[in-house]
Amino acid sequence: MVTAVRDVQRAWHIAEQVPDPELPMLTLADLGVLRGVEVGGDGTVVARLTPTYSGCPAMAEMRADVAARLRDAGYARVEIRTVLDPPWTSDWITPEGRRKLTENGIAPPGAAPRRAAGPVPLVLTPTRRTVACPRCGAADTEETSRFSATSCKALHRCLACREPFEYVKEI
Repeated sequence: MVTAVRDVQRAWHIAEQVPDPELPMLTLADLGVLRGVEVGGDGTVVARLTPTYSGCPAMAEMRADVAARLRDAGYARVEIRTVLDPPWTSDWITPEGRRKLTENGIAPPGAAPRRAAGPVPLVLTPTRRTVACPRCGAADTEETSRFSATSCKALHRCLACREPFEYVKEI
């Protein structure tokens, strides 16, 4: 039993250190896409990942990177499973991940408002009106492009320090 728990902890520790291919300052654990790691009785490691959004092009790279790291650590049998329920939201980015984004000049998303269980109302307006500059902290910023290097980020510019920066969109 103790050995099984240690195997799971070791496999988790290896998988949680895999960097995100699009935001390499974050690990998959920081981003909240690493959902779990299990080690079966036959030694098979099963890691579960959730994409940040449907059709995320980085998922193939994430799966390959996690599998390679686990195999390099000596696990011969590795399975990577995609988990879609519950879907990922930007709320799953850890406080450490938010700190790393800010330190690297990328504005982290705000936390989504808490709602009661049940249907979610459809709102077709921006989810956040103000994005603080990750460099100087000023709230006087503007969106310059709805899309950045990846579709999960937007380009902004600070009107106080005049620096451009990326913003991870809320989902």
